Amino acid sequence: MRKLPRAQPLVFIDSNVPMYLVGAEHPNKPLAAAILQRLASQGERLVTDAVVFQEILHRYSAIRRTEMIQPAFNVLLGVVDEVFPIDLGCVESAKAVLLAYSGLSSRDAVHLAVMDIRSVKSIVSFDAGFDTVGGVNRIFA
Repeated sequence: MRKLPRAQPLVFIDSNVPMYLVGAEHPNKPLAAAILQRLASQGERLVTDAVVFQEILHRYSAIRRTEMIQPAFNVLLGVVDEVFPIDLGCVESAKAVLLAYSGLSSRDAVHLAVMDIRSVKSIVSFDAGFDTVGGVNRIFA
């Protein structure tokens, strides 16, 4: 994992980013790479949480593509500076987020709770559901 000073704003990386990067050709594949390249060149501090890894495990297991798990993990670990753990406080906060915003998945609620707890204002994601939450800047272009 890259190591940068803590003073910079944080940018959360969602699970669809590494999955597009290691997946088949798709319009979001070069876009995901360009976004990460831009953020890295700007010196942004990239973070994620443990649930993102669980999402990768779940998705590739569900579609019987387990050979893609390690490449996706490698990509994610190669770009993030820190992986935030999930504890009871995160889950309690996620519950509040889920009850406040209809249409969010429970996993997205966990990400938003972690982002709130860790003062992360931006997320790289191709999931438009994050647009419904005030105070969150979704980076997708």
